[in-house]
Amino acid sequence: MYINRLPTSFFSWLLNLLALLALPMAYGHDMVPGSPEEQTVALINGTIHPVSDETIQNGSLLLKDGKIVAVGGKLDLPEAIQVIDLEGRHVYPGLISSLSSLGLVEINAVRATRDLAETGKLNPNARAESAVNPDSELIPVTRANGVLVAHVSPMTSRGGLIAGSTAAMYLDGWTYEDMTVAAPVGISISWPGAPRDPAFNLNRNVVNDPKKAEESYSEQIDALEDAFRSARSYLKAKAVEPIDVDLRWEALDPVLGKEIPILARANSAREIRDAVAWANREDIHIIITGGRDAWRVAETLKEEEVSVILGPIQALPRRRWEPYDTAFTNAAKLSAAGVDFAIAYGGGGPVSSNERNLPYEAGKAVAHGLSQEEALKAITLYPARILGIDDRLGSIEEGKDATLIVTTGDPLDIRTNVEMAFIQGRSVDLSSRHTQLYEKYKKKYEQMR
Repeated sequence: MYINRLPTSFFSWLLNLLALLALPMAYGHDMVPGSPEEQTVALINGTIHPVSDETIQNGSLLLKDGKIVAVGGKLDLPEAIQVIDLEGRHVYPGLISSLSSLGLVEINAVRATRDLAETGKLNPNARAESAVNPDSELIPVTRANGVLVAHVSPMTSRGGLIAGSTAAMYLDGWTYEDMTVAAPVGISISWPGAPRDPAFNLNRNVVNDPKKAEESYSEQIDALEDAFRSARSYLKAKAVEPIDVDLRWEALDPVLGKEIPILARANSAREIRDAVAWANREDIHIIITGGRDAWRVAETLKEEEVSVILGPIQALPRRRWEPYDTAFTNAAKLSAAGVDFAIAYGGGGPVSSNERNLPYEAGKAVAHGLSQEEALKAITLYPARILGIDDRLGSIEEGKDATLIVTTGDPLDIRTNVEMAFIQGRSVDLSSRHTQLYEKYKKKYEQMR
């Protein structure tokens, strides 16, 4: 084609031009992070949904110093406090996006706004939290629908194996330090694509020859095992005498010490089984992310006590023989099998522009067999437990962070509006690029009448 004969400099010029044109869209948002409340706040006359316990009708909450200090029916309120009458509205814990690229990708088509992946195969020392952009336009859009915490994960570049460490982030703050709940939460890896299942080898350099495909698959697993062997050798040598610091193997120390897990992106049944078997050989904790075929290996996952972060729920079947609702029923089947799971919007891919739709993913699982209670827990309490932050988040309990939302109804129902949000007790601005555009074109409509 003619375009293949154009000079490289032309493409560089074109890419730079596109980046410049995108700059107005990549500016930081105008919303100011919430300020700590100077006095105790009481939320009264609301329907409280603790998630970890029974719903409280006509309930009240007391928030002080960023924490929930009391929850129940009629509370004895201290003097000189701010009282907010909810008038029957509903209170839920802030929703948790259990695997996200929020803050790492602004405009996926513009390279300058993507900080999702590092070059090279082995990057365990890459840290997600330090790459998060607190001024991302996508953050206010996401939290406006009740998602107040995101587990942010890097991804591997093409052919990569270890992407880096993940972080749980509040979706409010001036800097990434303000936003960090916990880091590192785990180390993200991309499990090699298993051969003989082209449906699950998308964008993974599929080798058509079966023998070569098996060899390639084994070679990639060997490379992963070599990395962990090198990390153990490094840490053993370091314990004996001073040696040159290698940040890659330093980052794997808490994994080898079982302080944090490996989050392995695996989808086919074989990939999941092989990843779990590998973790057993390495004697490390593992969490499966993606998990399209998790329902097929639910018994193994239950037996090995392996948690799964599912995503997405709304997806087409990948094989001709699968029912149309294969992905939709995945969560219900895992729940029935007793497997620990959480629901993510996109499973950690570059889809952060639609992260606000997380509660509707859970809602679709309800329409295909999952109970409403389990679906709500799958985007609140369960991800908090899986990520090891349930001592602070995931439910409305005394002593936990005052990170919660006030809604007009069930957050899994698209008709529900989020009217208030608190992150660590700070009242959060729920305006966003979407609400600004709504007000703008509402005025145009009024002028045209």
